[in-house]
Amino acid sequence: MKHWFSHLPLVGLGLAAAFVLSIVLRGYGDTTVAMVASSLVMFAACLSSALHLLGPRATWRFVLVAVVFGWFAEQMGSSRGWFFGSYDYTDVLGPRIGDVPFIIPMMWFALTYMGYVISNLIVWRAPVDGSTRIGDALLMSLLAAMIVTAYDLGADPYMVFVLKAWIMTKKDGAWFGETAQGFVGWTVVGFCIVLTFRLLVRKLPPVPVTRVSRRDALVPVLIYAGLMAFQIVAGFPVETRSIAVFAMGIPVLCALAGWQHWKTHGADGKGANA
Repeated sequence: MKHWFSHLPLVGLGLAAAFVLSIVLRGYGDTTVAMVASSLVMFAACLSSALHLLGPRATWRFVLVAVVFGWFAEQMGSSRGWFFGSYDYTDVLGPRIGDVPFIIPMMWFALTYMGYVISNLIVWRAPVDGSTRIGDALLMSLLAAMIVTAYDLGADPYMVFVLKAWIMTKKDGAWFGETAQGFVGWTVVGFCIVLTFRLLVRKLPPVPVTRVSRRDALVPVLIYAGLMAFQIVAGFPVETRSIAVFAMGIPVLCALAGWQHWKTHGADGKGANA
């Protein structure tokens, strides 16, 4: 088992590189196959990273919470207008579970995992904080949720107007035709997922199966940066391209600054579980 887990750092970096390549190729033709493929690669890269940084027990708890809660929120949104406003998914994102394309709950795990690691790097200068204080859990979960929602600022208009992945009932919202309720929903759902995970591992902190090296925490940061780069190049409307630079760029730079400190002073990866 340990021998298999020892390959996870290279697997994670390879999948992160594959994800960046997949979103580059997506720019040449936004098809259902390309979108589904890039989402699956993103999920696999984040899963591999989480297995390495958190260990299998904590990782599968994170996946279960994110997938179940993410699907429920989206199902209630598309059927009853909860959380995000009233909308209907089209066939662009592939097969569905109920009213929700199956890749959407998987994306909720990937995005909230990225938010979890990036927020930890910003505040604790380590990818996994291990804090057991409720106050820390609340604040860190909100920060992670806001990092996830920063991605959605540019992603939602692109998904609606370019990919036509879903159709909003209300088309005259204040955010390029989108309603502000959607961003409230993203923040609330992201917060609930990360907070629930943190509470589940509060007294049983994540334990990596193998030694965590200093480069391993870069995988979720690189994926988030890749999503930002796509929005900068292909975001629609064009105003969202400038927004992505700051809304997503600031968390990326702050996370890299935290990672640099961890890399410099967290000898032998001990900072990963500080």
